[in-house]
Amino acid sequence: MEMIQHNYVTVRGLKHHVAEIGTGPAVVFLHGFPEIWYSWRHQMVAVANAGFRAIAPDFRGYGLTEIPAEPEKTTFKDLVDDLLDLFDSYQLPKVFLVGKDFGARVVYHFTLLHQDRVSGVVTMGLPFMPIGPDATLDSHPKGFYVMRWREPERPEADFGRFDIKTVVKKIYILFTESELQVAREDQEVLDLVDESAPLPPWFTEEDLENYAQLYENSGFRTALQIPYRGWLEYDGVEDPRVDVPSLLIMGEKDYAMHFSGMGDYIKSGMVKKYVPDLEITFVPEGNHFIQEQLPDKVNQLLIAFLNKLIK
Repeated sequence: MEMIQHNYVTVRGLKHHVAEIGTGPAVVFLHGFPEIWYSWRHQMVAVANAGFRAIAPDFRGYGLTEIPAEPEKTTFKDLVDDLLDLFDSYQLPKVFLVGKDFGARVVYHFTLLHQDRVSGVVTMGLPFMPIGPDATLDSHPKGFYVMRWREPERPEADFGRFDIKTVVKKIYILFTESELQVAREDQEVLDLVDESAPLPPWFTEEDLENYAQLYENSGFRTALQIPYRGWLEYDGVEDPRVDVPSLLIMGEKDYAMHFSGMGDYIKSGMVKKYVPDLEITFVPEGNHFIQEQLPDKVNQLLIAFLNKLIK
């Protein structure tokens, strides 16, 4: 951890924080929510030791990266364009992309638009999902956290009852569960977790403090826009197809497997209609935070995939 370097690069007018370690082919790690660059700490050190250059930016409005003037107008395309500018600034003609949670969506969005810049793709917690102009979330219950956090002002009021450290703690505990998080109409999402509930055994008080400090800097304004309020943004690509080698790592206890139709979409191989060169690995005990929960297993899978593509 102490060997990871921290730099700042101005990208499309915003100062972006970028964590880096190692030399060799570039592997770029893209975080989800409530994560940040720090969620990749185990993988960054491992791939650096395996002969790669690990790069983990904080997305705009997250962690130590500058907050845009109007966070509520942030789009997934902004994150894609930020990455392209970052890679140009770093003079990286091609990279491996690794994404978790909504970071996986950014990975695939970038790859659809810039396949010539991508050597391979690894995602966790979310497969490729086509989102067309008529996409909807209507199949999910109204109390589902994704639906609630899309509502104007409601998540701000929910989060605002607690300090940032407690918000992060509650979300980490909530997302560790294997079932969907659905609140009653008279209940807020964060009330699904009792304040006395313990942290997962693989997540330390030091980890929680590190996350809390990063979100103290950025707050949650951008996070509520991307991914939640901006989730149905159309990527503008007709007949999407990802034609680079890809690996999907899914924990079988990841609640995302219970999204409407998600389990069948992955297990039936339907996802390969859009990502034909896709390997799928299920980890029986893995949850939504698999890269932090089971870092040795994820590192083994990740490095084996990368090594196969550079030989």
